Amino acid sequence: MDDLRSRISAEIPHLRRYAKSLVADADEADDLVQECLERALSRGKLWDPAKSTRSWLFRIMHNTFVSSLRKRKRHNELHRRYPVEDKIQAGYEHHCELDMVRRAVKRLPPDQRDVILLIAVSGLSYEETSETLSVPVGTLRSRLCRAREGLRALMASPPPVGRF
Repeated sequence: MDDLRSRISAEIPHLRRYAKSLVADADEADDLVQECLERALSRGKLWDPAKSTRSWLFRIMHNTFVSSLRKRKRHNELHRRYPVEDKIQAGYEHHCELDMVRRAVKRLPPDQRDVILLIAVSGLSYEETSETLSVPVGTLRSRLCRAREGLRALMASPPPVGRF
């Protein structure tokens, strides 16, 4: 592990240069380098001493950067679709609606609930979710379709009386 740390330390200037080429902001570049270093150190067992440390670190940084772009895109899409004019009222309405959705999701059968949570909430792809649940992609798509239909039906009907 000490060998890995010393090799990583030697690559930090190269990582900074690469990060600055990926993002325009210096602070953002430093954050990207830090996240890359954290991931590299936490995944040290995956490092192959026979291969280039720099290429391994650059791959980690690139994947981290692409993931952050995807997160930003989803975040921006959400704000574009649901603009907030009156933040207080919209916040309250959003909270109430989110609470209704949470309750409806809890009422779904477990196999459908898992698919909805992994895809819609966690943001996993169909392939990643298929792998996680150990089911074929076709089965996953079918469960997702049934889950969406179930949610629509549950959201359209009044909530059941009793405990949640």
